[in-house]
Amino acid sequence: MSINIQAKRDVSFLFSSLGSGASSVAGSNFLADYASIKNGSYAKLMKAYYGGHASDSVKSMARNSNSSKSKTMPKTSEESKAYAKVQSTTDALKESADALLSKSMFTKKDVTTKDENGVETTKKEYDTEGIYKAVNSFVNNYNAVIKAADETDSDAVARRTGTMMNDTAKNLKTLLSVGISVNSDGTLDLDKGTFMKSEMSTVQSLFQGSGSYGYRVSAQASMINYAAGREVNNGSFYTTKGTYSTNYSSGNLFNSMF
Repeated sequence: MSINIQAKRDVSFLFSSLGSGASSVAGSNFLADYASIKNGSYAKLMKAYYGGHASDSVKSMARNSNSSKSKTMPKTSEESKAYAKVQSTTDALKESADALLSKSMFTKKDVTTKDENGVETTKKEYDTEGIYKAVNSFVNNYNAVIKAADETDSDAVARRTGTMMNDTAKNLKTLLSVGISVNSDGTLDLDKGTFMKSEMSTVQSLFQGSGSYGYRVSAQASMINYAAGREVNNGSFYTTKGTYSTNYSSGNLFNSMF
């Protein structure tokens, strides 16, 4: 079954099958209401009415409504870039945290050393240098998320980022023992000398296992990413001109029909 609408330029043809009874009246009222919304006259009428006759409580509600609406308006190009940065940095943080969660990261390997007499000794040890590089990547990506989140004005992003920082604070004592400290702005600092001398089993306890610090940071990175994505998609609303905002692709499709 197909419908040919090429020659139809008035939405009223959609209701041409309505009879002359109550349903017809309802259809015509609908079209009249639609026209008033589309041309903006309805919005002007409401503004005029509430501007001159509304009670103080209603006016207060309107102001609050306008205030909250401003938070869900379509994002500017700069705002969209800021949220895109949050998403890219959280992706990187999750990747580095998940790398530390991998069992192979802390698998001991055969390491051969020679003493002063040239006698070789082989024993299993952690790949300390490799683990350091992975933790250093984690720290750099963690800091990038903190800075990117600070460039947005989203309560949701700030809340999720705050939760991640609280997890860091809860593990501060153990983090300090392996050379990871927290700066005044919430970013991390990794001291290689302290790290290389620390027990790798302690580092492993920080970053491996369900419920570990690394596991929780990975989870929070995903939540921050999700919050940033939601903020970008906010603002898909029907306007007083009878069109949808540009963030709503389906709305743009329907806009072309009239």
